[in-house]
Amino acid sequence: MAKRCYYEILGADKSASVAELKVAYRRKVKALHPDQNRDNPNAEAQFKEVNEAYDILKDPDKKAAYDRFGHAAFEGGTGASAGQAGPGFGGGGGFSDIFDDLFGDFMGGGRRGGGQRAARGNDLRYNLRVSLEEAYTGKQTEISVPGSVSCENCSGTGADGGAEPENCPTCAGMGKVRAQQGFFTVERTCPSCHGRGQIIKNPCGSCAGAGRVQKDRSLSVNIPKGVETGTRIRLTGEGEAGMRGGPAGDLYIFIEVQEHSIFQRDGVNLFCSIPISMTTAALGGELEAPTIDGGRSKVRVPAGVQSGKQLRLRGKGMPALRGSGVGDLYIELEAETPTNLTARQKELLREFEAESKDNNPASHDFFSRVKSFWEGMTG
Repeated sequence: MAKRCYYEILGADKSASVAELKVAYRRKVKALHPDQNRDNPNAEAQFKEVNEAYDILKDPDKKAAYDRFGHAAFEGGTGASAGQAGPGFGGGGGFSDIFDDLFGDFMGGGRRGGGQRAARGNDLRYNLRVSLEEAYTGKQTEISVPGSVSCENCSGTGADGGAEPENCPTCAGMGKVRAQQGFFTVERTCPSCHGRGQIIKNPCGSCAGAGRVQKDRSLSVNIPKGVETGTRIRLTGEGEAGMRGGPAGDLYIFIEVQEHSIFQRDGVNLFCSIPISMTTAALGGELEAPTIDGGRSKVRVPAGVQSGKQLRLRGKGMPALRGSGVGDLYIELEAETPTNLTARQKELLREFEAESKDNNPASHDFFSRVKSFWEGMTG
């Protein structure tokens, strides 16, 4: 099935700025988060689709390539393995191949012989979920990455016993063959070496001449403090092994911070909604607020506080990922209306209401304005 347009996926225009793309990305990620769409079987796939689109469009070079060539700019470098490793980023072809096809014959009088002999391995993507507490403290973790590694039997050459490959006799090591068709010269990939420029007479039995084999690897990853959803960690040379001795690609770890049952996050700041009784809201008092480090902070509730009032605890938020500093924790108070009242409680509340006509200034002001409105309409 054809891939959807990245701009369509994010719901952004092609002329959108980096900031506008970021806003569109955050809006989509929030709407499609799998934890918020448990009844939608396509939510996770759509969530990954949004991350893939934003990863391309936020990078000026990748965006320029996509704007010019579309998805074709990144084809050929998506050799993802099973498990959590996702699509690569064009390490073994894509835009570089398109550029070479368009301009290769003009660079120094022609192509370099055997340009694909040792191809760079594909980049890999690994999605890693961490808790909000782990994002606060940082984490050292082990991950298992499925992918390709250099074949030990042939030392990555693809030839049995580690012998050196030979130049292809069909294309003389160029990887391309040319044929005359009327006034035109048509250049095609060599059918004998499939564009590699070299052939192996005795392929390695372990890797069938590829120079690499499939194998899971365990890697230790350091998750720094302050990471948030969308943070990308690059491990150079930990992607797929290159073809026939080529350099390995890179591994990109994309962080997803899970939603928390108590705290909501906005950048470095945290928010926590705490219910309080009607009497506490009226008379004031103290409460203990939880903090992300597992501690408790005493909070003074002023008398007469209204629902939605926010109290700020400085330095109780998340650490900044880059640079120093810590965000704040905002406590939002929610006055709770009592339920299942006894007869005596109802009686007391009615007595209280009769004695509190002058204690509700907001209600008095509102209904005064409503009365004036009605009188104006009648007049």
